[in-house]
Amino acid sequence: MDAKARNCLLQHKEALERDIKTSYLMDHMISDRVLSLSEEEKIRDQPTQKKRASMLIRVLLEKDNTSYISFYNALLHEGYKDLAFLLQDGIPHPSYNGKDAVDGVTSYVKTVLCEGGVPQRPLVFVTRKKLVKSIQEKLYKLNSEPGWVTVYGMAGCGKSVLAAEAVRDHSLLETCFPGGVHWVSVGKQDKSGLLMKLQNLCTRLDQDGAFSQRLPLNLEEAKDRLRFLMLRKCPRSLLILDDIWDSWVLKAFDSHHQILLTSRDKSVTDSVMGPKYVIPVESGLRKEKGLEILALFVNMKKTDLPEQAHSIVRECKGSPLVVSLIGALLRDFPNRWDYYLRQLQNKQFKRIRKSSSYDYEALDEAMSISVERLSEDLQKYYKDLSILQKDVRVPTKVLCILWDMETEEVEDILQEFINKSLLFYDRNGKSFHYYLHDLQVDFLVEKNRDQLQELHRKVVTQFQRHCKVHSLASDQEDSMYWYSFLAYHMASANMRQELCDLLFSLDWIKAKTELMGPAHLIHEFMQYGHLLDKKDCTVCENFQEFLSLNGHLLGRQPFPNIVQLGLCEPETSEVYRQAKLQAKKEVDKGRLYLEWINKKTIKKLSRLVVRPHTDAVYHACFSEDGQRIASCGADKTLQVLKAETGERLLEVEAHEDEVLCCAFSKDDRFIATCSVDKKVKIWNSRTGELVHTYDEHTEQVNCCHFTNMEQHLLLATGSSDYFLKLWDLNKKECRNTLFGHANSVNHCRFSPDDKYLASCSADGTLKLWEVSSANEWSTIDVQQHFLSSDGLQEDVDLMVKCCSWSSDGTRVMAAAINRLLLWNTDTGLKVADCRGHLSWVHCVAFSPDGSSFLTSSDDQTIRLWETRKVCKNSAVMLKQEVDVVFREDEVMILAIDNIQRLQLINGKTGHTDYLTEAQKSRITCCCLGPGLRHVALGEEDGSVKILELLNGREFQSRMGHEKAVRRVQFTSDGRTLISSSDDCTVQVWNWQSEEFVFLKAHQEPVKDFRLLQNSRLLTWSFDGTVKVWNILTGRVEKDFICHQGTVLSCDVSPNAAKFSSTSADKTAKIWSFESHSPLHELRGHEGCVRCSVFSGDSALLATGDDNGEIRIWNVSTGERLHSCVPVTVEKGEATFVGWVTDLRFSPDGRMLVSAGGYLKWWNVDTGESSQTFYTNGTSLKTIHVSPSFRTYVTVDNLGILYVLQALE
Repeated sequence: MDAKARNCLLQHKEALERDIKTSYLMDHMISDRVLSLSEEEKIRDQPTQKKRASMLIRVLLEKDNTSYISFYNALLHEGYKDLAFLLQDGIPHPSYNGKDAVDGVTSYVKTVLCEGGVPQRPLVFVTRKKLVKSIQEKLYKLNSEPGWVTVYGMAGCGKSVLAAEAVRDHSLLETCFPGGVHWVSVGKQDKSGLLMKLQNLCTRLDQDGAFSQRLPLNLEEAKDRLRFLMLRKCPRSLLILDDIWDSWVLKAFDSHHQILLTSRDKSVTDSVMGPKYVIPVESGLRKEKGLEILALFVNMKKTDLPEQAHSIVRECKGSPLVVSLIGALLRDFPNRWDYYLRQLQNKQFKRIRKSSSYDYEALDEAMSISVERLSEDLQKYYKDLSILQKDVRVPTKVLCILWDMETEEVEDILQEFINKSLLFYDRNGKSFHYYLHDLQVDFLVEKNRDQLQELHRKVVTQFQRHCKVHSLASDQEDSMYWYSFLAYHMASANMRQELCDLLFSLDWIKAKTELMGPAHLIHEFMQYGHLLDKKDCTVCENFQEFLSLNGHLLGRQPFPNIVQLGLCEPETSEVYRQAKLQAKKEVDKGRLYLEWINKKTIKKLSRLVVRPHTDAVYHACFSEDGQRIASCGADKTLQVLKAETGERLLEVEAHEDEVLCCAFSKDDRFIATCSVDKKVKIWNSRTGELVHTYDEHTEQVNCCHFTNMEQHLLLATGSSDYFLKLWDLNKKECRNTLFGHANSVNHCRFSPDDKYLASCSADGTLKLWEVSSANEWSTIDVQQHFLSSDGLQEDVDLMVKCCSWSSDGTRVMAAAINRLLLWNTDTGLKVADCRGHLSWVHCVAFSPDGSSFLTSSDDQTIRLWETRKVCKNSAVMLKQEVDVVFREDEVMILAIDNIQRLQLINGKTGHTDYLTEAQKSRITCCCLGPGLRHVALGEEDGSVKILELLNGREFQSRMGHEKAVRRVQFTSDGRTLISSSDDCTVQVWNWQSEEFVFLKAHQEPVKDFRLLQNSRLLTWSFDGTVKVWNILTGRVEKDFICHQGTVLSCDVSPNAAKFSSTSADKTAKIWSFESHSPLHELRGHEGCVRCSVFSGDSALLATGDDNGEIRIWNVSTGERLHSCVPVTVEKGEATFVGWVTDLRFSPDGRMLVSAGGYLKWWNVDTGESSQTFYTNGTSLKTIHVSPSFRTYVTVDNLGILYVLQALE
């Protein structure tokens, strides 16, 4: 230390020992790295304040010039300006060579800033290079000319630190401000306070008193004195005005100076002249910066910070002030992470107290002071913003409604808030969207807590005055806000009746789900359920169940008719009641609606159905706490959803190719994903940040699973390279590789105690491995087990896709094609067998408590099932081969079930009137006889049987065919039974006389047949031909070579003059029975033409293809009249069309019903859709229609029977 500095320190030692408090001074000196922690400890150990000060000076005397400057600056910063003035003469001369930089700051810079009173860096300092550079660029632009550079932002965003850091640059000071830098902390001041600030500044600039021996007596004199001193004694110097509140204050400094200022008010420089530059400071640090500050405060590595650190930064949105306040507190109380996080979450700002470097005692005081500076009217308007939620952008129109004002008036008021950093905005074209920082929301809520209910009531009342709930247009600027938050405002205002009227309105649900999907509404039903009484709770459950189970439909385009969906609900449901009322009104206007009259017999096993992906969902899993669901799929993304509502929490573009599997870690901190791109990735489950990437597999990675214990976290992966690998997340390389499978590893699961790892493979085996040794422990031939049970066929190679154990180990769930099989592991017996997905099931996973399980599928949905309901399900399902008889008011359905029985079902009641014993051979087809006295069935072994309904006995049986029977039908007199088979023949059997005739001419299996008049029969075949037979003689009377490919369907015109044929060659043809050449060849379909039907007057023909397109043709001319095409949607929208498998005209020919992915009714004159009925399953084969065209019967691929009746 220079002798001059040392002597000055000794000279004033007594004054320093008497007045200083060492604690905060040492913080600054430690941050400047001139004082060590051990030295700090040595000083703190002294028993009294005076002795601690004495020890600090003793330590300083043994140090260098930099320590003296740091001590001097600390005195200035902590308010000991009189003591700092005593030490000013001893400040060492600066070095100008620029080579003695410490931490990038030369001693020249340190001296200049020290003399100018610029604050030192905070004890914990994190750079914000982009902002600092931006300030420096604006200072360079002043180019030695008078001007203003304003750094503005909300309270605690770090403006002062940034301003000080910007001038901590040797080149900037030497080039632009060689006369020095002068820092003035202004703050809130009246005129007398401002005069004192100016007097102090003039005294600092004129220390030798060469220009005046007395202080200026008023502001004008002070302004003149300052201008004179800046020009004469400190030319080309920078004046920094920190924390400017009022524009009138700046007029005292408006004398052709170069000024850098910080403020919360963007418009503060409006009243002064000269060039002006503005640098906005964002309200929060990025997460990594916030964590870095906390890590420095508590002296830990950033990666070792507890989870609470992430929550603190997230909760305060990275506010530098809050992070620093809490960091400083944690340095003294390192075990209070939970406590300070809780105070922040509970908005207890007064308990998050003071870092000595900030001017306000607590966080709420810093924000309150800004609001108090507003006029009384503006304070009232700002109070109204207490009702806003965090992270919500509010359109101007919403506040126009709230305040009964024109747009321009509202924008003027809000601009005042923006200028003072009390509000922020985004601009979207010509419109503005406004929002508060999270801390401002918390502050307003806490301050106005007693008035919040009334404030929310005001919002709702104003909305009701200006808007109608059902007239909100989706293209209106404010509509999205009201759809999102109207229920929130009603609930917050405790407006229970208004909330019920809103949430329990089918019109509101339609409008909101069409715009936003169902998840937000489900969330509202759950969130506000506590406000409802018992009756309302039941209604709430009705609507919640309706949305949960129809979520996958309500997310599709075009949007389904919600009234029709509501008619499918139980008749006791409020949803059904409202739908029925609306449907009746619309039926009176000519609209078509369908009642599902046998729905009482259907059990709903799913609890939630969502469609978060735009392609097949390959995997879904629960978090350990059961609150979240992670899913992944062919769209290459990872999605995280709320388990109760399906609301999306996180979406990550996870891999470069399809993502095949995902898994939560035991502590729920991580999610693992694996992909076709051969990589395994680990993600932060809350933020979606990538943590690790592993790429040691040489083929696609099919599965991943974490251990069940938190103590030692391992990840297992299985790949198409035949290997399993174990990974330790603390290491970069694989820990073990497990060899043994002879084909791709499809699935792996750790046992509940983590001792074993189970894996299943395309080689048909399930292997168990010891985790500790990585050795194979046991092998089970799974494929053989499934082949020998449940009648499964040997050609189903890779039927078992995945499995999941219940937490108690008593049950195992396996997925096979689109079926779910639940087994009791103790008895080996199958507990349940159910279906719900429309396509292959890729994943099944139990919830932690076993009460529910997840499945995901190629049909793009995730289903949440209730285990209890699935276990109670009898697992008896109908096959799609049914026969239906309509007579008077009765609908009788003969159906085959999956345990090879025939059921005769009353369609009106849903009751089974007749049930046969199970047949030994698989039943492939069935039909009802005239008068419902007999039924016929065909079997896979080629036999045909006739049963008597009254007593259930087998009346006749004949083993006539060599292969499976595909169709049976009685003639109108009931004496003859016709059957077709895969053996290419048709059998005509007079079962009473036991005479029979075989019709043999087709070269390939007969696809189907149709009875004609005069004992004639029309057959069509895979061989491309259509033949007309005399069933009495067994001879072919006419042979039509119709198509090069399979003839998929034929229909005969009602006038019996023509027939149609359709084929896999994408054409349809119209034929006359009198000619071997087609009358018309109908081209234009882009898929297989699977079905056709004539209208009742034989004038029209409808054809349907595998792309879902239906075409209406003029039979006479062959001209296409209309195309009934499913609505095309943008890529990524969820829709399922499927093949058109069957068509039926109404008697008047003006309406058409089609079957395929669902049932759809069309207006024949316009080609437009009249109604859609979405079945639970899909792939409908046929639609049976009553002569009146008012009743419809079909069975979906899940075995669910639908008897629908047009509402009247």
